[in-house]
Amino acid sequence: MLRLVARLGAATLTLLAATGRFAIFIGETISHLVRPPFYVGEFRHALLQIGYFSLPVVGLTAFFTGGALALQIYSGGSRFSAEAVVPQIVAIGMVRELGPVLVGLMIAARVTSSIAAEIATMKVTEQIDALVTLSTHPMKYLTLPRVLAATLVMPLLVGIGDVIGILGGFVISTQRLGFNTTSYLQNTADFLEFHDIASSLAKGAVFGFVAALMGCYYGMHSDRGAMGVGRATKSSVVAAAVLILAANFLLTEAFFSA
Repeated sequence: MLRLVARLGAATLTLLAATGRFAIFIGETISHLVRPPFYVGEFRHALLQIGYFSLPVVGLTAFFTGGALALQIYSGGSRFSAEAVVPQIVAIGMVRELGPVLVGLMIAARVTSSIAAEIATMKVTEQIDALVTLSTHPMKYLTLPRVLAATLVMPLLVGIGDVIGILGGFVISTQRLGFNTTSYLQNTADFLEFHDIASSLAKGAVFGFVAALMGCYYGMHSDRGAMGVGRATKSSVVAAAVLILAANFLLTEAFFSA
């Protein structure tokens, strides 16, 4: 019995210690927003890597998801003679949920893993120690530009993903399911509200912050050696994906519970 209590206590202390380290890391990252110097070149590079180069995977994912969603809604709606709701449900589903979540998970797969592997490799090869030797704060040079860039560019990626997802549903519905082009577009425009779009973009900002922060955190705290780099990369993607899904639930509850 005492052995079980000791194990539970050790696990609890480990969890609390990890939570404390993570909270300190978040606070230190945010604190550098108001303290110079600012590395504009690193910020621009992060914008390109996270934003521009993520467009192909975001576009393809959103398009095929929108098309599949239209087919599924049509198939389910036909059982209740409710096929006409396809435009409305595709728009709501993509903007409120599928768009932000899928873009967030794609960024976690593509960007979080890349950031974690890059920073962990820099730690293994002692490049981070070299930055300290050159009086360059690693958090300000490596973490802040990536986290800030992801937070700012993710709402744009989510907006593009929403539009392309709705476009995918539109193409499948008009070409495959026989919907009228004008009425489909009209139903989509009439059914979407500003609140839906604003919540989608807000989710994107939160998901971008989470994705980049996880990559930086696990990269900075990786173990030495090739196994440490691999473990940091894997852990960062898993943590980012789980936190994005958890944050999506909390944000959805906050936005739409009323």
